Amino acid sequence: MRIFEKQIWHYILLIILLTGVLFLCRYEGCLTGQFLKISTPAWLILSIAAAILHQFYVWFCWRTELYYSLITRLFGKNRFTYYSIGFVVLSASRFVFLIGLAVANRNSLAANQTLLNTIAFITLVSALYVLYSVARYFTFARAFGADHFDESYRDKPLVRKGIFRWTRNGMYNFGFPVFWAPGLLLASKAALLAALFSHLYIWVHYYCVELPDMKRIYRDKIEGDGVPLVS
Repeated sequence: MRIFEKQIWHYILLIILLTGVLFLCRYEGCLTGQFLKISTPAWLILSIAAAILHQFYVWFCWRTELYYSLITRLFGKNRFTYYSIGFVVLSASRFVFLIGLAVANRNSLAANQTLLNTIAFITLVSALYVLYSVARYFTFARAFGADHFDESYRDKPLVRKGIFRWTRNGMYNFGFPVFWAPGLLLASKAALLAALFSHLYIWVHYYCVELPDMKRIYRDKIEGDGVPLVS
């Protein structure tokens, strides 16, 4: 089935990442602390689970709509609205759990806090510029995957303004590093581990879901090296 294109690689890479998390979380201080009477291990599990659920949700909705119009058959003209609500809720949950994890496990990393704050500031500024570029030039609807739901988006030109003027994939290269900010600001080993998982796993989504979809949707707009200018 076409909806499972490259999903074997997705599952293999996910297992590797989860194995890495299990290995790294054994380091001293990584699982200490609690917040709201919820232990750090529980926050870590919630953070990892939210990332996995979010990306499986996007894969399922994108692929079933692209190839079988399933979401349209279920929700009619409101298909993208309902999908977007789920997308936003799951995206927000990733940050809520990541922040909770950072608070629970705060000060577990022995490092220069000024340096950590500086790196966090850079990731936040970078993410804000990406948000501006998406809002100004790309639109959030397109960022959410509207081209899987509305064929009119497929005739739109690829974006080469804002952050997308400098990089083919501004959101992944300069937006998603914001996952690291809570762990940096609160010097949390567990939150940094969860950020590492999320950042690597979003690239798994890109190569195993988004890029194959873009090659089908924008096959006549893909540059010679086979990579879309933006996701």
